[in-house]
Amino acid sequence: MPIATLTFSSPINSSAQVGDIVYYTSTSSAPGSSVLQATTSSVTKFGPITDIRSGSSPEIDVVYDINLVSPPTGGEYIMFEKDKKVNSSSLIGYYANVELENTSDKPIEMFSIGSEVSENSK
Repeated sequence: MPIATLTFSSPINSSAQVGDIVYYTSTSSAPGSSVLQATTSSVTKFGPITDIRSGSSPEIDVVYDINLVSPPTGGEYIMFEKDKKVNSSSLIGYYANVELENTSDKPIEMFSIGSEVSENSK
């Protein structure tokens, strides 16, 4: 499959990494406005990132299927999605030790104890 190199005029998001899936969509602006808006009705899945090069003009390489999609031509809004298979994991190897202490001189009754765990993108 061919590889497209996308060059950006400003820094790309620091959480972009090899394996993330690139999408793009066209942009438009209202008459008399310089603000660009992404067209969410026509988001195109482009392909996975295979290389990221930083610098004054950052670049990413994306592998894509030429039979299914055309590369962006310029002016599109580029976004990426984390690969759930790569960036999802359980809490293997992580644990917590908790010590509870009653500092009053009266007996107390514990009704409940809980914790909250949330997944992040690492």
